[in-house]
Formats: sequence, C-alpha cells, structure tokens
Amino acid sequence: MSINRYILNETSYFGKGARKMIADEIKQRGFQKALVITDQALFDVGVTEKVTKVLEKAGIEFLVYHEVKPNPTVENVQNGVKVCQEYGADVLVAVGGGSAIDTAKAIGIIMTNPEFSDVVSLNGVANTKNKSLPLIALPTTAGTAAEVTINYVITDPEKEVKMVCVDPHDIPILAVIDSELMESMPKNLAAATGMDALTHAIEGYITKAAWDMSDMFHLRAIQLIFKYLPDAVNKKDPEAIEKMGLAQYIAGMGFSNVGLGIVHSMAHQLGAVYDTPHGLANALLLPYVMRYNGAVCSERFADILEALGVSTVGMTKNVIIATFIEKIKALSASVGITQSLKDVGVKIEDIPMLAKKAMVDPCKPGNPRDPSVEDIIEIFKMAY
Repeated sequence: MSINRYILNETSYFGKGARKMIADEIKQRGFQKALVITDQALFDVGVTEKVTKVLEKAGIEFLVYHEVKPNPTVENVQNGVKVCQEYGADVLVAVGGGSAIDTAKAIGIIMTNPEFSDVVSLNGVANTKNKSLPLIALPTTAGTAAEVTINYVITDPEKEVKMVCVDPHDIPILAVIDSELMESMPKNLAAATGMDALTHAIEGYITKAAWDMSDMFHLRAIQLIFKYLPDAVNKKDPEAIEKMGLAQYIAGMGFSNVGLGIVHSMAHQLGAVYDTPHGLANALLLPYVMRYNGAVCSERFADILEALGVSTVGMTKNVIIATFIEKIKALSASVGITQSLKDVGVKIEDIPMLAKKAMVDPCKPGNPRDPSVEDIIEIFKMAY
C-alpha cells in the first residue's frame, strides 16, 4: 500500500461575516503588526475595507499593500517583501483571489527564507527550510482555493512562464471563507473562477495520485459547483455564492494534495504569454483535455456523471465521454464563458511554443494520460 500525505489548514472559518474572527485570532496568537495584501481593484471598490475595518475596530496596527496584479509577477513579490521588511509586519493578511493570496505566500516564504529572494528559485518544489511568515487568507473569489493549498503561481515576465511553486511551508495558518467578500464579484469573474474550481475538482479526481480521501472531496465539490454556479453567477443568489465558496475550498482540500493535470499545464501558458485570466483559460481548455483523457479514465467520468444524477447503465465508453464533455460545455455556456481560444487573442502560430512550455509545467506529470508535445498541440488546435 502506498503512503499518502495530507496537508490542510490548521484552522478555517466559514459563513457570512466570518471575517470578524480574524481580530480574536490575531490577538490570541500575539501578532502586533499586519501587512494586508490585496489588489488595487478590491481596494478601490471597498472590499478590502471590509477586512481592515475589523482590524481598526480591534485596535490592530496594519498597513495595506495593494499593488498585486491579476497575474502577479516577480516584481510584485519583491516589492511586497521590501514593504513587509520596512514595516516590520509579523503577520500577513491576504484579501483577494488567487493573485493576492499567491503573492502573500511568496512574500511570506521569502521573509523567512531570504535565500530565495530572487523569487524564480521558488519555481517547482522549493527546498525551503522554514515555515512562511504567518499568513491569514480571506478569498474574495470562489475558485482558486489558494487559502487551503500548498501551491502558488507567480509569473516570470522575462521568460513568459508561470512558475508553479509547491511548498508545504506556504499554507496559510488561517483561512476565512466569508461569502460577503465574494458578493461583489462581476459576472465574468464569478464565472471564470467557478470554472477554475470545477477544473480543480475534475483534474484532481482523475489525476494519477487520486485516492479515497481526495475522491471524497472532489466528488462533493463537483456536485456543489454544477448545482450552484449558475445561480451564483446569473442571479447573484447569496446562498449559491456561499455554496460556491465552500465548493472551491473543498476542491482545494483535494487537489492541493494529489496534483492536477494538463488543463492547468496548458492554461498556465495562456496566462504567461497573453495574460489570459486563469479561470477563463481553464474553462476554455477543459472539455478538449477531457476528450483526450477519456481514453484512459472513462470509468472516472462515469463516477462523476453518477454523482450528478446521470445514470450510466448501458452507456458505452464513447457515450460516457461525450455525455461528460457536454455537461461541462453546457455549464460553461450557462455562465457566459466564451468557447474558443481565438476569442481571447491566442495566435495559432504560437501554439507549438505554448505546447513546448506546457510540457515542462509542474502540473503535467499528474495527468492520467501521458501526452506528447504533438498531443498538446492538437488539443490547443481543437480549442482554437
């Protein structure tokens, strides 16, 4: 029997208004100065303020760093480290989607492992010695699950590469899933991040390292996403938004520990080269990669269909694959996701280059079917 490792947050809070819990947590843990890490858009529309007001009311000293980009860069991280050092923060509070939380993770790791201050040396499985500066994560999107994972992604603009950094030392000590922080998401962002969560759950369920515990999380996440994503996006239904916050967290509990696949390997390249939003890139690629993977994991597709209430009794392998792909496409279309790579500015002449980059992405080894560069080129072309 193989040995399986599982790493999760030590503490998490769920529910409307859960952000109020950070004041007691900060005081009980003896922290004195918080660096709040967020992006300009959230800062401008007042979402970040919903968190900083909690700190103000509790008399907790803080400073806001709001220079995080949608696809955070090496420079974002290095600037944040400088701010953190100069301010003397002893705890980080990340408010935002994957971009803000990922940036905070990199900052926290470098603060306690300064030998990685170039940032690029964190790419892949980083050999850090020390736990991150304590990090509290409050997601404002229902998709990335960065608040519960041991991964973070930083863009190296010089090489046009998204670095996937894997490090158990980066996991936040506290995750707060407060759906009130997610209610201001515009429709396109809610749709893209929701499909990102679905991609996490599906890839995590079919990855080579999947096992009973991760299966439990991924199947439940898939059920919740199919049920609640349309209303969370199209109706801004508060219950649906809260359920999506839970679903993406559950998916993160799974994939963080068993890995992903080539949907992410390919999507990372679109983000690095074209600055395509990560969730949107995943949504565009997911059906085509599943068509490719179906040759080796149609039984897993059948499990998912059964969990969604679709009987697969009497279905052939090809019908199972086709039915599964149509379910994904229908959900994607129901929340307004565009259906081709051409629509987001991908250049067909760039596809060979994108495929070569995808082949060395850290997510590739987890894919249930081992692709060649020619396979990935063909998938890109189908999605184009």
